[in-house]
Amino acid sequence: MPTPLPTHHAKKLNQLEATAICGNDISSSCLYVSALVISLAGQYAWISLVIVAGLLYLFRKIYGEVVGALPLNGGAYNVLLNTTSKSNAALAACLTILSYMATAVISATDAMHYLYLLAPIPGMPVLLATAGLLLFFLLLTSAGMSESAIVAVVIFLAHLTSLVLLVGSGAWFVWQHGLVQLHLNYAQPVVGGSIAMALFLGFSAAMLGISGFESSANFVEEQAPGVFLKTLRNMWVVVSFFNPVIALLAVAVLPLATVGEHQETLLSYLGQLTGGPWLAKVISVDAVTVLSGAVLTSFVGVSGLMKRMALDRIWPQSFLKENRRGANYLILLIFFALCLSILFITKGELSTLAGVYTISFLSVMAFFAIGNFLLKIKRGKLPRPVYAGVFSVFLALVGVLVGLYGNVSKNPVHLVVFLQYFLPAVLIIYAMLERIALLNLILAGATSFYEGFRRLAISSQVTIRRLVRELNEQEFVFFTKGDNVANLNKVMTYVEENEFTNRLKIVMLLPEGEIVPEGLLNDLHVLDRAYPNLHLEFVTMPGTFGPELIERLSQEWKIPKNFMFIGSPGNKFPYQISELGGVRLII
Repeated sequence: MPTPLPTHHAKKLNQLEATAICGNDISSSCLYVSALVISLAGQYAWISLVIVAGLLYLFRKIYGEVVGALPLNGGAYNVLLNTTSKSNAALAACLTILSYMATAVISATDAMHYLYLLAPIPGMPVLLATAGLLLFFLLLTSAGMSESAIVAVVIFLAHLTSLVLLVGSGAWFVWQHGLVQLHLNYAQPVVGGSIAMALFLGFSAAMLGISGFESSANFVEEQAPGVFLKTLRNMWVVVSFFNPVIALLAVAVLPLATVGEHQETLLSYLGQLTGGPWLAKVISVDAVTVLSGAVLTSFVGVSGLMKRMALDRIWPQSFLKENRRGANYLILLIFFALCLSILFITKGELSTLAGVYTISFLSVMAFFAIGNFLLKIKRGKLPRPVYAGVFSVFLALVGVLVGLYGNVSKNPVHLVVFLQYFLPAVLIIYAMLERIALLNLILAGATSFYEGFRRLAISSQVTIRRLVRELNEQEFVFFTKGDNVANLNKVMTYVEENEFTNRLKIVMLLPEGEIVPEGLLNDLHVLDRAYPNLHLEFVTMPGTFGPELIERLSQEWKIPKNFMFIGSPGNKFPYQISELGGVRLII
């Protein structure tokens, strides 16, 4: 039997806490994206950043519609799980996990480089200091979500304060010295030979400035009702203001030629020129803290995603184990170990991870847009708080694909590096999805050695058959309203192709005085014969469908709620999907 669903009920995150956790990641982008975009788009960098802010505005509604309709952890994984197959959802999850790994390691390393510019730690190389920072956030997230949120809020507010100081100082400097440098920079030749090419190159690079926008969707279940949409708005406001404004101030204050000389510490250098040494130190300290906050975002986001995958039996059920503070410590430990492995394999030279980071993140954004289309087609009647127009979703998808193409064409080697990380990760996930077939293959191999290794073969057969039996004995439930044979056939096909089970309950709730339609019984008999590998049990009972019934049946039948399926509800459905405790939509 699977591990029982966790019963720990943590305090839900409020607007500031949730915004801080995901906002530290996306708002830290201004530390590197301004210099990067200026180096590619020159004096038109701020326009590229404004265009990206417009694209992100479209994604606000895309994310709001998808997560509002399906308010469960998992982001792109969750929407694809409820609109396509589990294998497609696992693909999106793999990209998201890779993105979080790259984010955590790159942010931690950059934070330590900033720290060593201020005050090197005697006798400790940057590599070990980075590992120590990763360990700190492992311990912090293991202490629980509330404690993580407090740290995130402090970092986020300090970061916003530093950015306000920098913008204010830069604006005052321009007011005093005029627009001479801005005019000189606009007199320089356009990067790429034309404004269009400059904007294209700048746009592709500026897409990194919105990395982290997907994070809030991966821990939406930990947020209080109504908070998720506010986190999207708040993140959009922060990056839409600070990223273009800082780039414009840099072009108005600095000669374009000097930007490349200070690419890694451009904001500190800008602070030095406009405010003096004290502001440069403030920005450097802020860089250390907010990049550390991005590491925290990675731990929190990946924990919510991998927990959801474990609930759906893609990962082992042991991943659901919680400590006394409600943290899934095995997930956090595994993620920490993966981050350490990348850190030490690359020996701190993390430039190659930029390819993994860029392609993974942009692919996740594209999957969200595709998932929105699928939601409209397959779950059109599902209630949702906002609705993204079809044209705006298409435009957003095209924008992400253009950014993806621009990054790959600029650095083709990044695609190779990405595949080196992505393909092994996909193989592991798909091995978990097909583990019954693999166990049967091992069983066949053990049987072939029966004569020579009789005892070992018998022991292997017994163990593997027990594992297969335990996986298959898990019952699943589908609540029918009297669906026609075509819909029921879709249910049977989905369960057989996507779930480890040979037992399915078809449950029908009958109001008082009603009987089961005769045609339904005939359809079920036909399907029972058509799917010999699935034991079909038809159950009728009085009652009204809702959270109370689901909770009662889950306890009585010992079936987790996320192993219960329904068809897509209509606009008059009285409950939000989140109120059903993880019940999934399959038709």
